[in-house]
Parts: sequence; structure tokens; C-alpha cells
Amino acid sequence: MTDINNKSHNLDFKDLVDEYYTPLFRFGYSLSKSEDAAGDLTQQTFYIWAKKGDTLRDASKVKSWLFTTLYREFLRIKRKEGTTTTFEPEIMELELPVVESNIVTVLDANDTVKCLQEVDEIYRVPLTLYYLNELAYKEIAAALDLPIGTVMSRLSRGKSQLKSIILEKERNKNEIKTSNL
Repeated sequence: MTDINNKSHNLDFKDLVDEYYTPLFRFGYSLSKSEDAAGDLTQQTFYIWAKKGDTLRDASKVKSWLFTTLYREFLRIKRKEGTTTTFEPEIMELELPVVESNIVTVLDANDTVKCLQEVDEIYRVPLTLYYLNELAYKEIAAALDLPIGTVMSRLSRGKSQLKSIILEKERNKNEIKTSNL
């Protein structure tokens, strides 16, 4: 593996790949909904780092830089394919019921990730960055080039949408169980 040493902060390429490959892949998968595309996005992100990573002045921002790069690469590809959809944020949030604690214990991580894939992309992206990739609001705002208030709003709306999806899936499971009795 090639060792890319940044003169300003000595970031080792192999260490970056070891630390960030999986979270970047998960983020790419949440965006593209395809393992192949997620792998391509992740590899392209590291390729871009190999070419331009030395321009990063603050080593503490490498995580944010990598996620921002992957997201921008995803958007570039979507624009090239002509499939970018523009969303306007909703003016008012819908009132949704609170998820009961017994539902949360029934769901496993795979079910939750599947439910996350059904959330509108505009909300899924910040949710993925926050929960799966553990980025702070400020890092998400930088990665998506959005004001922090917009990030907070999208996270809130995304959580509400995710709750609705989880509740609906649980209702469907309960209906199937009841009908089979």
C-alpha cells in the first residue's frame, strides 16, 4: 500500500483506509443503495485523497474532509446521470406518535438500517452521517455544505420519518401474526 505523507500533518494513507473505509462504505451505501456503487464511491474518495489530501491544513478535519468528498462525488455522479432530485424542506413537521420502547427492543440493527433506506434522501444523508458515521452537527454541515440549522432540522424530520417507517413495519408484522393465529 502506498504511504502518503502529508508534510503538514503526516497522515498515513494505510491508517486512513483502515480507520475510515468501513464508515465511508456504509455512508456510500446509504446514498447509493448499492454495494458496488458504495465501493466505487469509497475508492474514489481515497483516490481523491491521494491526489489532493495534502491540501488539508488541519489533520483533525480529515474525517469531515473524507465524508464531504464522498458526498460530493456521489452528487457529481447523480448529476452526470441526470437523476438528481431537488427537495424543498417542509414548512411544518408532522405530528408523529412516539415509538414505544418494546418496538425498539424488537428491532435489530439490520431492520433499522433497512428502514433507514426508506427515509427520503434529503433526510437519510444527515441521519446516516450522524448515527452510522458519528459526525457532529458541525461536521455534517461542512460535509453537506449546509447551515447547521438546516442540518438540525433535517435530522429532526428524518428521525420523525424513520419513526413512522418503524411503526408501520411493526404494525404490519403484528397484523401478519394476528392473521396467522
